[in-house]
Amino acid sequence: MRHNPQRRTALLDAAIEVLAREGMRGLTLRAVDAEAGVPVGTCSNYFAHRGQLLGQIMSRTRERLTPDPAELADTLTAPRDHHLVARLLRQVHRRMDHDRAGYLAMLELRLEGARRPELGAELNKVLAAELETNIRFHLDTGLPGDRTDVILLHLAVHGMIVDDLTVPAVLDGHAPALIDELTTRLLGRARRATDA
Repeated sequence: MRHNPQRRTALLDAAIEVLAREGMRGLTLRAVDAEAGVPVGTCSNYFAHRGQLLGQIMSRTRERLTPDPAELADTLTAPRDHHLVARLLRQVHRRMDHDRAGYLAMLELRLEGARRPELGAELNKVLAAELETNIRFHLDTGLPGDRTDVILLHLAVHGMIVDDLTVPAVLDGHAPALIDELTTRLLGRARRATDA
């Protein structure tokens, strides 16, 4: 059977919404059909089983959360300093804020990956590759800091995102200011110490 790529994407987007709202228990092929507003059985025509759907959700969330190339190119016209790093990290946080369902779905996948070794192995591979790509991007574009700095920034900002999604009162809307302070403390002061 030939599949319509737009329909597949619409089903995956519906699955992300269901997963974000209902959690792993609520994610069924029928629930995705209902969310997408398609006849019952449509999702099963595109995905042989729930495990296959989960793998495709992982790919689709990464597509949705990838920065816009034009925005990224524009951002990178700024001087390569800790202010630029802060701006890039604020954009990561802003993408989360604009696609909360995508990030919540990814959190659900991470939790499920901790319980299902085959999904966990795939997630580990994908997320480790993504972190490595971010490290290479940071270093290759001449941003300040070393590999350890990038890992620390990654962990800190993703921790902020988890808090913002799950217990927003912790950050209380201060994530952008905290990101600025984080980059200043980690990269700005280190740069000044090196220059002295």
